[in-house]
Amino acid sequence: MRKNIRKDKRRLTIRRRLKAFLFIIVFMIGIGLLGYGAALFGGKLIVDQAGMVLDETTTIETQNGEVIGSLYNENRIYVPIDQIPEHLQQAYVAIEDRRFYDHSGIDIKSIIRAIYRDIIAMSKVEGASTITQQLSKNLFLYNDKTWSRKIKEAMAAIYLEKELTKDQILELYMNEIYFGHGLYGVEVASNYFFSKSVSDLTIAESAMLAGLAKAPNGYSPINHPDKALNRRNVVLQAMENAEFISAETRLAEQEKTLGLEIQEKEAKSWTDSYIDLVMKEAASDHQLSVDALKRGGYRIIVNMDSTIQKVAYDQFLNDEFFPGNTDGVEGAFVMMEGETGNIVSVIGGRNYQLGDLNRTVVKRQPGSTFKPVAVYGPALMQEERYTPFTLLPDQQMDKYMVSNSDGTYSNAVTIYEALISSKNTSTVWLLDQIGVDYAKGYLEQLGMPIEDEGLAIALGGLAEGVTPLQLAASYRSFSEEGNIVEPLTIHRIFDRDNEIIFEDEARATSVFSPRVAWQMTEMLTETVNTGTASAGEYTKALAGKTGTTQHPHVEGQAKDAWFVGYTPEYVTAAWIGYDKSDENHYLTGGSSYPTRLTKAILTEVDRQTGGALAAEFTRPDGVSELPKPIKLPQITNLRAAYQFGGFSLVQGKLTWEGSDDERVHYRIYLEKPGIDKRIGEVQGVTAYTINHALFRGSAYYVVAYDPLTKLEGGRSEVVELNW
Repeated sequence: MRKNIRKDKRRLTIRRRLKAFLFIIVFMIGIGLLGYGAALFGGKLIVDQAGMVLDETTTIETQNGEVIGSLYNENRIYVPIDQIPEHLQQAYVAIEDRRFYDHSGIDIKSIIRAIYRDIIAMSKVEGASTITQQLSKNLFLYNDKTWSRKIKEAMAAIYLEKELTKDQILELYMNEIYFGHGLYGVEVASNYFFSKSVSDLTIAESAMLAGLAKAPNGYSPINHPDKALNRRNVVLQAMENAEFISAETRLAEQEKTLGLEIQEKEAKSWTDSYIDLVMKEAASDHQLSVDALKRGGYRIIVNMDSTIQKVAYDQFLNDEFFPGNTDGVEGAFVMMEGETGNIVSVIGGRNYQLGDLNRTVVKRQPGSTFKPVAVYGPALMQEERYTPFTLLPDQQMDKYMVSNSDGTYSNAVTIYEALISSKNTSTVWLLDQIGVDYAKGYLEQLGMPIEDEGLAIALGGLAEGVTPLQLAASYRSFSEEGNIVEPLTIHRIFDRDNEIIFEDEARATSVFSPRVAWQMTEMLTETVNTGTASAGEYTKALAGKTGTTQHPHVEGQAKDAWFVGYTPEYVTAAWIGYDKSDENHYLTGGSSYPTRLTKAILTEVDRQTGGALAAEFTRPDGVSELPKPIKLPQITNLRAAYQFGGFSLVQGKLTWEGSDDERVHYRIYLEKPGIDKRIGEVQGVTAYTINHALFRGSAYYVVAYDPLTKLEGGRSEVVELNW
């Protein structure tokens, strides 16, 4: 009986203990699940999805693949894990987290060991962070050694392990990690230390990069090569211990030097002006702010021509082209490809550095460079009223209160001559005839809308002015049969996934007819050859116009000096002046300086490109050639004599000295009471035969005649026909 009672008690005790044990197990599992759930919940609160999108470097490169600039908060080029060699992945796992593929974000064994050592030292002395924890800390937490931060780090790591694969975690880690020297991620580090992509790294090189994780500055192979070498060898030993490499491989790799091939970054201040304009265009046209560029990892393909940009930059260092009463004369230059409108060169100032004032987009008074686009081009579109040989008054008139810059007047000049000689009086008169609103309509089409209403528009007297870039774009209409396009620096934009998000598809808009564009080209070519833009030397085809504005505080001195022109291939605009105009800052030279500067740039570009620039412009199909102006000669040395022959037996022969231009006509007049009689006209010869010349004492004179303008020149002396 007692035995049965004891057995029952024993069974009851066992059941109670089993129940208690099961309860404890269930309780612990519950606590574990609650803890895990709490960790996941806490980790979700800590993990910022935006933080997992790493800042990447935006590169700016030419269409030839030359990188001319980089923009970044953290200099990083993200690479997917399938482009990272396996031995680099193994190097990180071996030295930083050997149980990476076995744990779920935290390594309990390492934590227990670290806690024990921290208790012994009575401070936080040892970490036990897994790769996932390190990633969590770097992405979402501060780098302080506190228990609260470690708890958050563990929770974030557990959450990441649930949401991401091991490969995704390792990929983020290797792209996020800092290597010192401003380098982030394995791709940028590989390029910098070894001048190669990460995919081409050797085992030893991979081990060196992995060794930098512990202390990138302390183990810098540049500043501490011996420490870096020792640390690399430690990593190689760890790789062997983890059975990633054999002992034989480890020994062979440890015998190698660091093998550094530092990628020295070339200082390219000569590209800064262009990069600045690219950034402005990215913001205005594509809503990509500077901050977006610095973190977005874009690849921007631009239209810059490195040869032209460097030539222009070098010429801007030459003080010869920048005359002023004191230091600080500045300048701006822009060059665009005529056919496409691509901006191939930008100089925002002398010794320009990124962040300086980019003067290619600063509005200034354009002076006489405005005449072709504001007056003459629009006027010639009225073909029934105006041609290049239409006569304009050239005289001071009370109505306009304007003078010619050289103080000379011709009473009447053709549009052709008025443009070549930059006649102010004629230009203002013509604007008054065609109407200010009519001219402003063309300026708006050319991308230069203005609020001004007065006739000062004809001379570039604007309230705000226009930019060098705007002027270059407007002159492009003359070089390309009357069409304009938006000038662009950016050709394509790729996002961080290498997807094209923008590609230039320039569409031309017609402003002037091909006839007017060609007539303007012919006249502006003559302006360069013999007119106001003749300063300097350039042997190939060039058309253009100068402009000078008067200084507001110093009489007789210049404030702004311009040359805007074009070749068959390119359109240019050059400005020189001071940023601040007062009585202590004025130019001591005018438009001849930017004219010479432009010609020097073009000459050097032509030389460096093997004479690629064209020698002449090509006339558009269906457009008639525009004859050059005829300069009427003063007839001299008129002589008269009898000769025998012909039907009248006795003839008179007049000879004189005139012009070599065979287009000149000569009109022969007989003096008579009242109105003299025109008895004949010849072209291109300086002799005339008078039939039936029997009478003595007849008096004759000769007048040169221009068939283009229908104007006569001055009369010659009078001669008599006597025996």
